[in-house]
Amino acid sequence: MFYPWRSSSMDAEVSGEPEPVELEASERVLISRLRRRDPTAFELLVKQHQDRVYDFCLRMLADREEAFDVTQEIFVSIHQHLEQFRADAKISTWIFRISRNHCLNRLKYLKRRGRGRSEEYGESSEQAINESVGAPVTPDESLDAARTRALVHRAIARLDEDQRVLVVLRDIEGLAYEEIVEITELAEGTVKSRLHRAREKLAGIIAELEARPADKGE
Repeated sequence: MFYPWRSSSMDAEVSGEPEPVELEASERVLISRLRRRDPTAFELLVKQHQDRVYDFCLRMLADREEAFDVTQEIFVSIHQHLEQFRADAKISTWIFRISRNHCLNRLKYLKRRGRGRSEEYGESSEQAINESVGAPVTPDESLDAARTRALVHRAIARLDEDQRVLVVLRDIEGLAYEEIVEITELAEGTVKSRLHRAREKLAGIIAELEARPADKGE
């Protein structure tokens, strides 16, 4: 089955070859500086990861303001818990684990407050999912791509939270299964089986949305 939301860099899933997780020298140096509480090192960490964290939060929360607020909270938490990072995985994996936990907690909070899922999909949302769809080359293709991005984003927001995490981490962010295992603390077989079900559900949601007449103003 063709999944229009999936990243083009999914070759590892086909070949079955795990992606490398060995830390690069530059990351080891950065971690060392972070542990010494070097403020410039933390600024660099934020610069390197803030866009990706925001994109993840946006896809999880489907609300730009909430995504912005949670991104801020995530980096505060990262700064407060740097000593807890074990250098046995990529620092991005650790950051995604923190991001996942913050997003799930925020979704629970919003449910308690009686706030449903937002369907706010402006320019920030479009840009956030752009890389997973591909760059259009003609005006018609540009329009089709924009509609696809909006449709996919709406569909992802309708998945259960746990399914949404897996689809975003694997098919949008393109993370290796071993990284997703680290982030979710699930067995690899569980990740794969749940991801398969999530993809099937997402495909059904997209088909349902495509079958609806276009809303006015869309």
